[in-house]
Amino acid sequence: MEANGNSNLAAEDVVPSPIKLKSFENLSSYGRALLHTPFRLVDRVLARSMDEVELVEVKKRSQHEMKKTLTWWDLMWFGLGSVIGSGIFVLTGLEVKGTVGPAVVISYVISGISAMLSVFCYTEFAVEIPVAGGSFAYIRVELGEFFAFIASGNILLEYVIGGAAVARSWTSYFATLCNQESDKFLIQTHGLAKNYNQLDPIAVVVLAVICVFAISSTKGSSRFNYIASIIHVLVLLFIIVAGLTKAKAENYSDFAPFGARGIFQSAAVLFFAYIGFDAVSTMAEETKNPGRDIPIGLIASMTLTTFLYCMLAVTLCLMQKYTQVDESAAFSVAFEAVGMSWAKYIVAFGALKGMTSVLLVGAVGQARYLTHIARTHLLPSWFARVNERTGTPINATIVMTFATAIVAFFTSLDVLANLLSISTLFLFSLVALALLVRRYCARGVTTRFNIGKFICCIVLIIGSSIGSAIYWSKTTNWIGFAILVPLWFLGTIGIWILVPLAKKPKIWGVPLVPFLPSASIGINIFLLGTLDKDSFRRFGLWTAFLVVYYLLVGLHASYDVANTQNEKGKLDINTETNLDEENGVSLVMGSSPKNENHM
Repeated sequence: MEANGNSNLAAEDVVPSPIKLKSFENLSSYGRALLHTPFRLVDRVLARSMDEVELVEVKKRSQHEMKKTLTWWDLMWFGLGSVIGSGIFVLTGLEVKGTVGPAVVISYVISGISAMLSVFCYTEFAVEIPVAGGSFAYIRVELGEFFAFIASGNILLEYVIGGAAVARSWTSYFATLCNQESDKFLIQTHGLAKNYNQLDPIAVVVLAVICVFAISSTKGSSRFNYIASIIHVLVLLFIIVAGLTKAKAENYSDFAPFGARGIFQSAAVLFFAYIGFDAVSTMAEETKNPGRDIPIGLIASMTLTTFLYCMLAVTLCLMQKYTQVDESAAFSVAFEAVGMSWAKYIVAFGALKGMTSVLLVGAVGQARYLTHIARTHLLPSWFARVNERTGTPINATIVMTFATAIVAFFTSLDVLANLLSISTLFLFSLVALALLVRRYCARGVTTRFNIGKFICCIVLIIGSSIGSAIYWSKTTNWIGFAILVPLWFLGTIGIWILVPLAKKPKIWGVPLVPFLPSASIGINIFLLGTLDKDSFRRFGLWTAFLVVYYLLVGLHASYDVANTQNEKGKLDINTETNLDEENGVSLVMGSSPKNENHM
């Protein structure tokens, strides 16, 4: 059954009856459910959703359909709007001066390649399973709901933190545009702790306006986004052209002053500048022709983004010696240094435009993540409701924007910047792994022997990738990579030669499988190893909270939903069998209903 056909099935205006969660009927029922937690955990960890379930059954739980209004043009500009924001303006100067020098262009290429590999993996899934859940739905189908919930819970937190960071940056650039100090519009309070005592009311107002756009109409948000993004790209082109007229070749004489280590370390930090494109995959449910529009939109936007980033990095380092680059306002100060002080206002205007688009696409994307998670009852179903008039998930949008506004109001940019990237790299690695599982471990096709070979190869790929990341963080020697990289290659070539391909994509597929998704896993895990301890500490604490919530609430709600669906499926099968027998047709039913399968 093809993805587009499933989407048409889901378009029927059928409102399903509410699912009764027996585990939460009363305190006694909940107590019995907790006693069965180990058994239920094994059941749910082994369970896998199916494409048809995500496309039809799960979507019906939102009561109303999201409107299919988007084309590849909308997705391309959503992709640009989601990515080209404050990262290029905030992080470039910091990395150029203290970490990488003019070789920052190579760092942008490395992080761009990593992002592009993930784009390919996302695109195949988005075409095959065009639903609002994005990576949550993809991982749920191939790796199970537990891993999907943990990964998506982390990415939702990162959306909140990232949105808050961009909103705080918006205030700083707005102050610059008004010819004021960057902290001019912050309210100082003495009763709060350090890093939480500079209140930012402008960030809250900006997020409130963004929320109104996001809930009013997805198509309207798209129009606003691509108009803003087109203006932003024009500003970036101005920066490149005007900056290159002041270029000095001698500024490139010391190209890589910090060596290869600086290049890779900078690539991990600059990966933040590419974060956000995964939000576009959550709009697949609202795309008119997913098989055509999603590949064009996602790949075109990432290609253009990488090109612009590299050109901006080259321009900055040709305008100024890397030792003279300003860490906080690199492009504005560079134009002042070459006698074009008036250009800093254009830079600030362009940054504001870019950050506005990032906030808008983030608000749209994170709400759809939350909506699809709530459709599975892992979160309250109230979040899953789609408004009949606007065709947008209003409840989820308001709650996520409100959470972002609270964080932005109190928390300084320094604290927020240290908490980014790790969840995204972790999620991208899981999506690439899920794609390999989808291609080589199809249910009912792959034999146990082939599954065993596949698992051995995956252990080699992941183990060598983790080993490379740890080795990089502990030593400056290169001898270890002479062992670890061949192990990664051995695992990848093992899948290619030893494990037969079990499933081919129906519409659009990632090329060079298994090498491309395996490379995505390797690069993302390697970049994880370059992040600081605070990022891993936050990741560990939040993941622990998600696990506790899942064991106490989400697991039992999911178990009840699965049982209800299985009982309904058996009833439907018995009804169909009786009808066929009355008509003189005999059916042999040898399988369970298509709600969930177990490996």
